[in-house]
This record gives sequence, C-alpha cells and structure tokens, in this order.
Amino acid sequence: MNIKTVNITFHVSDFKEAVSFYENILGLRKTSYWSTYAIFDLCGIMLGLEPGGERGSKKGMPDILLQVDNVDDEYRELKNKGVKFLTEPADQSWGGRTVKFLDPDGNVFTLVEIKKRT
Repeated sequence: MNIKTVNITFHVSDFKEAVSFYENILGLRKTSYWSTYAIFDLCGIMLGLEPGGERGSKKGMPDILLQVDNVDDEYRELKNKGVKFLTEPADQSWGGRTVKFLDPDGNVFTLVEIKKRT
C-alpha cells in the first residue's frame, strides 16, 4: 500500500481548550484551522482535533487516517488479503472518498482518497 500522509484525529471535549493546549502549551505548529477541526504538525504527522470526545474517557479511540491514491484499489487488494472492513468505499460530503477497516486487534483505520477538484 502506498500511503501518502498520516492523520491521527483526537475527539476532544472542549475544542478551544484543546487547540490552545496543543498550540500554546506543547508548542505544536497549527497548519490548518476551521471552526470544528484543527490540524497540527507532529513531526511530519498530521494531528487533528475535533469536538465530540468525553473528558477522561478511555473509550474514545483516535481516528487514524491513511491517505492513498485510490481507495477502491486499496480496498480490493486488502479485502483479497482477508482484511475486515467496517464500511464500503464511499464518497464524502467534503469531497473525499473513504473506507474503514480493522487491524487484528480491532483498531480502526480509515483509508482516505483526496479527490482532485475539477
């Protein structure tokens, strides 16, 4: 699989507090910011923050997104190798195409294809 970028997204209980912590306390460089999503550079890995977590919750696992050139090709290849998928490849409202799969321990990964704008 040819992975182009990696994005790990944490779901946070207080978005503004979390953004301030990662930017001002940890000193990470914020590379993108929207009202409900922020991205920081973490040694070349994109660390995303978005609302929706519970403070002190251990059950909220981060989303790990792997950008690839073609979600459908990777889906077919991994499915043929016995990988368990949670979703089918689908276009997203924000313009990408995604599919979710599990590793042997049940950790969730999302393959992401960023579609070119026409």
